[in-house]
Amino acid sequence: MSDMNHFKTQAMTFDFIPQNTQMAMLGVVALLISASLICFVLRQLQPHKDHQELRLRINSWWLMVGVVFTALLVGKTASVIFFAFLSFLALKEFLSIVPIREPDRRVILWLYLAIPLNYYLVYIEWYGTFIIFVPVYLFLFIPFRMLLLGETKGFIRSAATYHWAAMTTIFSISHIAYLLVLSSDVNPKGGAIGLVLYLGFLTQFNDVAQFIWGKIFGRHKIIPNISPNKTWEGFVGGVITTVVAGCLLAEPLTPLTWQEGLLAGSIIGLAGFIGDLTMSAVKRDLNIKDTGNLIPGHGGILDRIDSLTYTAPLFFHFIYYLKY
Repeated sequence: MSDMNHFKTQAMTFDFIPQNTQMAMLGVVALLISASLICFVLRQLQPHKDHQELRLRINSWWLMVGVVFTALLVGKTASVIFFAFLSFLALKEFLSIVPIREPDRRVILWLYLAIPLNYYLVYIEWYGTFIIFVPVYLFLFIPFRMLLLGETKGFIRSAATYHWAAMTTIFSISHIAYLLVLSSDVNPKGGAIGLVLYLGFLTQFNDVAQFIWGKIFGRHKIIPNISPNKTWEGFVGGVITTVVAGCLLAEPLTPLTWQEGLLAGSIIGLAGFIGDLTMSAVKRDLNIKDTGNLIPGHGGILDRIDSLTYTAPLFFHFIYYLKY
């Protein structure tokens, strides 16, 4: 009897996912199938051209979407653990590309220890402490721990590096996980997963839209010293496209009205662009092309979540203020 109840509970877990969210997930899969078919056709029609990078990118998207969807479908605990692990990988990658003082390795340990504590605060929905843990307590603790080393050379640069690493790879990304613990009663049409899909899809869609508009119409570069491929035409076209998508997807997946969806799309479009540029500036400063090679065709973790480091906290606080 207990086994039967367990089975029913598991079944109800999937049934609880709103139909709008299920359709959105199927829509993402359909887009990936279309991309794979287009890549296959291009390889048949243009056998002499190299489509290796495109194929690698699409295959990596299949893997990333598969991992994220699996974590989301398994449940709240698995999802929070997944994003905690994502923060771990992002922090590890960031610290591997920046110069580190030898004595600071004992300080860095505390950055890693902050990840499970921060995500535990997310898991138990302790918003008041979560919102100040990294930007206040960890911010104050890191330089104190550095003082105990007795090393002053490079102190301010190292402290700033660790603070920025914690804010982007831990604090910013953990806002995605916090979306998953928000009350589904406020958003019965899309549920908690619908909020994550809305944020994630629009952020990545914005990147793709700006790239396509820039390729087709791009003439006037914005900041060529940081990102020579970014143009005003790509930026404006991408943001407008994201705003329209934000409006169309708002009511099916979120508690936002279509008017509020216009504003959410604007925030994600602008913030995603700035996040991408910011990580480009970091790579220019360090004289590297990619932050890593973990994701074939995409580079490293930070190359893929650079826009999310800006869009996640801004979208979270926008919707939290309006609806929660």
